[in-house]
Amino acid sequence: MHIGITEIIIIALIVLLLFGGKKIPELMKGLGKGVKSFKDGMKEGDEEEKKDETKTES
Repeated sequence: MHIGITEIIIIALIVLLLFGGKKIPELMKGLGKGVKSFKDGMKEGDEEEKKDETKTES
């Protein structure tokens, strides 16, 4: 199942009609902040695991 240019354009028009032109940048900004926050949380989790591993090895 491949999505072509026509389908992408139709989806973009529907999103534009639903949210309006002014709301879309705000939604993308919020989405970007959420992804960044998720990545930061993953890094913190990895760092804590490494700290725990070094404590158990000593």
